[in-house]
Amino acid sequence: MYLEMNHIYKSFGENDNRTEVLHGVTAGVEEGNICVLLGPSGSGKSTLLNIIGGIETVDSGSILIAGDEMTGRKEKSLSNYRRKHLGYVFQSYNLIPNLTTRENIEVGAYLGTDPLDVDEILKVLGLWEHQNKIPSQLSGGQQQRASIGRAIVKKPSLLLCDEPTGALDYNTSKEILKLIEDVNQKYGTTVVLVTHNDAIRNMADQVIRLRDGNIRSDEYNTKKIPAASLEW
Repeated sequence: MYLEMNHIYKSFGENDNRTEVLHGVTAGVEEGNICVLLGPSGSGKSTLLNIIGGIETVDSGSILIAGDEMTGRKEKSLSNYRRKHLGYVFQSYNLIPNLTTRENIEVGAYLGTDPLDVDEILKVLGLWEHQNKIPSQLSGGQQQRASIGRAIVKKPSLLLCDEPTGALDYNTSKEILKLIEDVNQKYGTTVVLVTHNDAIRNMADQVIRLRDGNIRSDEYNTKKIPAASLEW
């Protein structure tokens, strides 16, 4: 198992204001698979993704990636691991506003020891003609493409996607999902994708449903649907 989550508990606040968000979550994801974390707002799926990515700490439990324990690491060690092995795609894009599309992707390349060719990434993502534009000159879909480019250019072994289509229209959403699918197939990247959109589960190898901080089901798709064929 490439990604192992064992008895993850997480709460926010203290004393009377303490709210437990995850209640002993245990699950695993095979290397090279697309796993969808599916659930309504407040189910704990984004918190779980942030724990996998080392952005949030756990109250108790453990996260193992390729056999390496993530919980309890010092920030420098965790930062180095994220830099080398993790790619993150956010709903809000998080591009650097005064850098061009190319420069934003190059930021990701600088973090990798054996990055992909930036020219190739720009062409694959359909951003070649937009490489010298800053984020404010791009559409939402183009900004998300640039965000994906920044995440994958360093060849991460694990790509984490937090509602990557949440701010996009239907057709652009499908294009972004297809790009994520292409990255998975071309580079063998393990993908964990958070969404509340039930239709997206059909493109995944594995679907973990969360509600109120608990796993309600953990199933494998026997018949995956290509991202381009998804409908909702």
